[in-house]
Amino acid sequence: HVQLVESGGESVQVGESLRLSCAATAFTYSTLAWFRQSPGKEREGVAALDVGGGTSYADSVKGRFTISRDNAKNTVYLQMNSLKSEDTALYYCATGGSWPDFGYWGQGTQVTVS
Repeated sequence: HVQLVESGGESVQVGESLRLSCAATAFTYSTLAWFRQSPGKEREGVAALDVGGGTSYADSVKGRFTISRDNAKNTVYLQMNSLKSEDTALYYCATGGSWPDFGYWGQGTQVTVS
């Protein structure tokens, strides 16, 4: 069983940057991903990092967000630049499976951009 704990979310101004972290008790041989959900909206896949190192992003964040991992720390990151108000959401990391059906999810970290 893998536990995921997100951190780094906070309230920032439009145009600022944040880096979210997701610490895992262990990395599985699986894609790592970030999702987000705003009130009244469906959960949206934001970024993914596959086992080969390939990355993919939602069109809404391409060029602004970067997903990366530190295997020594069992941590996956989401660097978010040029934040917009529409990026406001609860951000989750996930792993253990294949897109978009992951078996392990964190509790989320809130990002508010105003």
